[in-house]
Amino acid sequence: MLGYIQLEIRRTLRDKTFVVFGIGMPVVMYVLLTNLQSDSDAASMDWKVASMVGMAAYGALSAAIGTGSGVAEDKGLGWLRQLRCTPMSPGRVVVGRGLTGSVTVLPAIVAVLLVGALLNGVRLDAWQWGALVVLLWAGTAPFTLLGLGNGYRLSGQSTGLANTGCMLGLSILGGLWFPVEAFPGWLRSLSRWTPSNRFADLGRSVTDGHAPGLSTVAVLLVWVIVFGGYAVYAYRRAARTV
Repeated sequence: MLGYIQLEIRRTLRDKTFVVFGIGMPVVMYVLLTNLQSDSDAASMDWKVASMVGMAAYGALSAAIGTGSGVAEDKGLGWLRQLRCTPMSPGRVVVGRGLTGSVTVLPAIVAVLLVGALLNGVRLDAWQWGALVVLLWAGTAPFTLLGLGNGYRLSGQSTGLANTGCMLGLSILGGLWFPVEAFPGWLRSLSRWTPSNRFADLGRSVTDGHAPGLSTVAVLLVWVIVFGGYAVYAYRRAARTV
């Protein structure tokens, strides 16, 4: 399985589209959101820190879900048929692809954090920078599994549309682009149960100087189980039809 993971990581990082949109887009959005307002307004340091966390989470979420698009392309090329000839079980295939996706989210996270520090003057303790990278990296697990499930279950074109819809919906509903405090009461309550909102909470807790809450970790673990089951089911179904 290690060789399979290494192969998929190399394939992903050589993809120019991934580099431009997976890494460049959240960086550009972060710069625009924090530098088009006056210093007395939305470009205050608190906003720059909060937006940095939100855009790093958005970039990681986007890269994680986008893993499914590569899976759909592989399915069309017959790669799943080749994997069925290996001794790897469906669970190991999904875990291996999931680990690949988790590695490829790191460039987006690191790029946004570097812009926050170098361009916007965000200052955090050394442990906070390290914890931000680790927690945002680990927190992408449910989104990677969701993208994989879509890739195994749907056609190439449908996977792209489904993943884009999931990415935008989760980003907006989870409060990665806009603060959830601006939401109506019922939508704010719903947002707290989304994996994207709790994912961003991982980063916000670090910038606030404390560990993530148990409820945040619990909600994310539930979504890992739900999306993980979906990914394994989708792979098994795809393996029977390709």
